Amino acid sequence: MAESGEQESPLMSVNSSAEIDIEGDITVPGAPDSDDEPSTLDEPVSETLKRDAKAVGKKFFHVLWPRETKTLLREWDLWGPLVLCIFLAVMLQGSHSLISGEAAGGPEFAEVFVIVWIGSSLVTLNSKLLGGTLSFFQSVCVLGYCVLPLDMALLICQLILLASQTTLLFAIRFAIVILAFAWSTFASVKFLGDSQPSHRKALAVYPIFLFYFVISWLVISHSS
Repeated sequence: MAESGEQESPLMSVNSSAEIDIEGDITVPGAPDSDDEPSTLDEPVSETLKRDAKAVGKKFFHVLWPRETKTLLREWDLWGPLVLCIFLAVMLQGSHSLISGEAAGGPEFAEVFVIVWIGSSLVTLNSKLLGGTLSFFQSVCVLGYCVLPLDMALLICQLILLASQTTLLFAIRFAIVILAFAWSTFASVKFLGDSQPSHRKALAVYPIFLFYFVISWLVISHSS
């Protein structure tokens, strides 16, 4: 048997002292490149809350003044939609107990959550099936933030209800809700319209129309 008859394995031929380059990047997207920059993990909680609140407020502004911007899509979050959904549910539940005198229970509160979250999820699913290019959470984020005009309409309607109700006041409340419905639909289509194929935009817009129409119906019916 030859002393060196066995052929050395390729893995054994790698010098243990040689440096092996590892490809890849584990840095956080958008984070500063310099190692001297402080990490957001080390910042005070108040600074984190202040930064997040500023980001949510900026998205609210974009909904109130829809423009050609990708802020809602690029920096999506679900904090704003959650706050708007809770506000809507609490106000609808409160309006039921104030007007009818009945105890407001959980079904009304849960009903709003089901309509907002399951409804926005179904609208997003329809958009994806039609060939939409946005991610699931991007679409849910936009649909949730665009509920803001309807929240504002509900608040105004509740203030109007403090006065003695007349036909004129009902017409004013109805006009406010219709305006908020058109505003929400227009803002969401403004942000989501470009993500759909041009020949399927109508099929994508119709569920959005129904989504905000149902919420508008809740606002005007629970306020009447």
